Amino acid sequence: MESGAAGAVPGRFPFPYTPYRIQEQFMEALYGALEAGRVGIFESPTGTGKSLSLICGALSWLRDWEEKRRQEEAQLLALGAGGQDGLTPQQARPDTAGQPDWVTAFVQKKEERDMVNRLKEEQIRRKKREDRLEKIQRNVQLKYAAKRKRCEEDEAKRLLQLSKEALSQGAGEGALDLPDHNEDELILAEYESDDEKKVVAGLEEDDDLEEEHVTKIYYCSRTHSQLSQFVHEVQKSPFGKNIRLVSLGSRQNLCVNEEVRRLGTLQLINDRCMEMQKNKHEKKSNEENEGKKRRVSHTICPFYSFEQMQFLRDEVLVEVKDIEQLVSLGRETKACPYYGSRFAIPAAQLVVLPYQMLLHEPTRNAAGIKLKDQVVIIDEAHNLTDTITCIHSAEVSGSQLCCAHSQLSQYMERYRKHLKAKNLMYIKQILYLLEQFVAMLGGNVNQNPGCQAVSQTGTVLKSINDFLFQSQIDNINLFKIQRYCEKSLISRKLLGFVERYGGPASAVKTSKENQKLAGLQDFLLTLQQGSDKEAGTPQSPPVEGEHDQLRTSSPLMQIEGFLSALTNANQDGRIILNRQGTVGQSSLKFLLLNPAVHFAKVVEECRAVIIAGGTMQPVADFREQLLYRAGVDPARIVEFSCGHVIPPENILPIILCSGPSNQQLEFTYETRDLPQMMDETGRILYNLCNVIPGGVVCFFPSYEYEKRVYGHWEKTGLLSRLAAKKKIFQEPKKANQVEQVLVEYAKCIKRCSQTGGQMTGALLLSVVGGKMSEGINFSDDLGRCVIMVGMPYPNIRSPELQEKMTWLDKTMMVWY
Repeated sequence: MESGAAGAVPGRFPFPYTPYRIQEQFMEALYGALEAGRVGIFESPTGTGKSLSLICGALSWLRDWEEKRRQEEAQLLALGAGGQDGLTPQQARPDTAGQPDWVTAFVQKKEERDMVNRLKEEQIRRKKREDRLEKIQRNVQLKYAAKRKRCEEDEAKRLLQLSKEALSQGAGEGALDLPDHNEDELILAEYESDDEKKVVAGLEEDDDLEEEHVTKIYYCSRTHSQLSQFVHEVQKSPFGKNIRLVSLGSRQNLCVNEEVRRLGTLQLINDRCMEMQKNKHEKKSNEENEGKKRRVSHTICPFYSFEQMQFLRDEVLVEVKDIEQLVSLGRETKACPYYGSRFAIPAAQLVVLPYQMLLHEPTRNAAGIKLKDQVVIIDEAHNLTDTITCIHSAEVSGSQLCCAHSQLSQYMERYRKHLKAKNLMYIKQILYLLEQFVAMLGGNVNQNPGCQAVSQTGTVLKSINDFLFQSQIDNINLFKIQRYCEKSLISRKLLGFVERYGGPASAVKTSKENQKLAGLQDFLLTLQQGSDKEAGTPQSPPVEGEHDQLRTSSPLMQIEGFLSALTNANQDGRIILNRQGTVGQSSLKFLLLNPAVHFAKVVEECRAVIIAGGTMQPVADFREQLLYRAGVDPARIVEFSCGHVIPPENILPIILCSGPSNQQLEFTYETRDLPQMMDETGRILYNLCNVIPGGVVCFFPSYEYEKRVYGHWEKTGLLSRLAAKKKIFQEPKKANQVEQVLVEYAKCIKRCSQTGGQMTGALLLSVVGGKMSEGINFSDDLGRCVIMVGMPYPNIRSPELQEKMTWLDKTMMVWY
């Protein structure tokens, strides 16, 4: 959007320029909703400066709220010691009805003293935090003290490694003999100096400080690009220099350990990170193993250093940083940005995070996010209902079920003598569940799922209770199984077992064990070969880590999500049995029908919740399907909607019903794959690219359809003709590649506008609902024309959609 006149708006909303009237109205409505503790639905069209209005409106409220709290605290501290005159009746008078006067007076005085002491402690903690952050911001020497210490540690590690190499060489020459057990007490233990136990001066740990959660705003959006763009807007705003902001993300986006990053997939990165943490915690106990032979050391993450993560935390709090800057800081300081950013949550005033981290309660708790009396802003929220549904749905394939059963059986056989009775009991219960799940798909866990044909193919929907009864698992307490999986970390133990014995190079001790574990290796190999055959395509170089995932990750982790989903109330979800050609291709899926049950806790705990987006219509769906069902009082809901700042004459919307050859355009599921339909679409696009300079963005209904059209244009030669006019870019499926594609797209357009020639810009092929369809600013030359191919209607024949419609019809009738 184009900026208004330069300058700051007088009044209570600082702004980088003179705002439009609709921006002022937006900020006033937002401020009022936050002050009154409302649930707001805010609609502001794309291009009207919604992000900046959210920032300036919300942070203005936070600034005023903090100032009001400080004034109240000062008043209470000043007057509290002099009696209850300065305290409100609720603050100063405990419930002592019916008690003697002396008891009432004693309890009242004690309550007053406790309140004053509590306020004093809060002030001390706040002052310590502010002093520490100011010291880091102003004192350059202190700021780089940790960096100097890291260099010293690196040098010490290098010297230690040289010493180990010298010792190993000496051992090879027979210069050193292995000591007897009786000589262990004569050997020096690993040395740790007092200096190494201390943290850098001025960065000392403060447990009280870590526990304090100040009043804050949680801002969440759907994609990494949207969050980065929001942080850049904060940096440019009048609050950019003074706000304490922390960006949260997944390990895939924040990990700086190259060995782990190379694994590629999110699940493998998560598994490896957790395994390295476990190794770090176990290292000390292994080293102190008295009178036993030394164990082979496991890899630990060099970036998981509490001291360095504390330093990163403070660096994050003194200056606003986006995800990329956070990762760069992590590499520079040799500190983990994933965990270091979490340390910054309690003291942060603004926390920027993805939908999933806030809306999924277990993830929220693991991250240390506390919503009690805080503010939540959910941006780009038009698909909020679908997002909650997807987050809490779960699907497992027949291959995963059989693989998990095989792994767990081998694990139990190998360690049976070392497992307690309760462990064996729960493992047997989980094995039974897996057997029954595969039986529901028409298979047998003891046979290769890729070779078991399914007799009755098709899709069947069942209620949760019906599924539990028919699979004969209704007598098993799934809540206890779920709790056991969480506490025992069985899936991670299984992961370590498979990593150790699942590969062909693994050595085992006895022939009996060798046979059993060879069976595990063979089974995993046949699963992989079976999946290759099912795909029906020749083998090609896989995406890094993709083919290894089945071998190195524990499918039990995915199954735990399905077990957790089965604990939902019967009326809130359905089980979909999708029986395909083989058991391995078949799957069980939990479909959440009532997303409000998982949104209820957010609106209950928070002081205020703001749901914002460019297009929030139909607003009635949000009210009825999400808010009312989540228990929100209709009186608590406020709505705000505004028009666009761009005059109608500046926009040219065109609907094309036919193309250059008069071919009628009809993009239904039945006709959109016809060659003549894809040819006509290509001719339209080619003609538009001939006359429109700069960037053209073309959206398709799905990745699958975009891929099919692209392949067709390649065969017909149209793609090469298009490429002569515009350089063609495609939206990547991986989130971490989006930024690179956008940068190259912008560079190409700029280069073409400066040099001239036959090529006039770039064409970006994107997908509706993908990573480039929301929150990305295609300003000026980056988006001279936007093309929408068809409409992204869902498949009306989808069993999930039909079940959802049936459920809504029934429940909405009951509701009214």
